Parts: sequence; C-alpha cells; structure tokens
Amino acid sequence: QVQLVESGGGLVQAGGSLRLSCAASGRTWSSYTMGWFRQAPGKDREFVAAIGWSGGSTYYADSVKGRFTISRDNAKNTVYLQMNSLKPEDTAVYYCAAARGPLSIITTAYDYWGQGTQVTVSS
Repeated sequence: QVQLVESGGGLVQAGGSLRLSCAASGRTWSSYTMGWFRQAPGKDREFVAAIGWSGGSTYYADSVKGRFTISRDNAKNTVYLQMNSLKPEDTAVYYCAAARGPLSIITTAYDYWGQGTQVTVSS
C-alpha cells in the first residue's frame, strides 16, 4: 500500500513558478514509477510528467516540456514537480500517482493517487 499527499499548490501570476511536492509512504514506495497528472474543470485528467524508480528516466507532456521538471528524493520519500513560466492554461488540480510498472502516460497504469492540489495561474 502506498499513500500519497500533495502540497505546494496555490495562486501565481503568469510567468511565475511553483514547486509541488508529493510525500509518499509505504515500504516499497521507492520502487514505483511516479507521475504527475492534472485536471482542469470540465476536462479529462491529463498526463504531465513521470519519473522512473531511480530517477534516471523522465518523460513529459509536450505542453510542459522545457518548463516543468520532475524529480524524486527516495531518501525523503518525496517527488517534486518544479513548474516555471506558468501559463493560465496550466490552471488545474494536480495529482501525484504511483505505478508498479514502467513509465506511462495513461491514468489506468497508476495504482495509487493523491488527493490533489490546486494550481491557479492568473493572467
């Protein structure tokens, strides 16, 4: 069992930055692929970024590539999403997720989810 708790969301102006954190618990957490997804009102949940268990492999959605960076610190049981050059279209609830399998952009590949944290970018 893995439990995930996101934090770090908030209100920021366009062009600003935020860093989201996802605190994980569970004996085998460090062996999981971790992902970030987001869901805007009235839209489906979409993939943002993912990182392999060792941190050596990462993958990003085209919409955030070059602006967002995913990282993990297995010693601290935490995954991060550094978000720079934020745009109003980045406004959404951001979710952290854990998968037993390899990197994936598909929501159904992830076994555990956090409760989400709101990110609002004003223009």
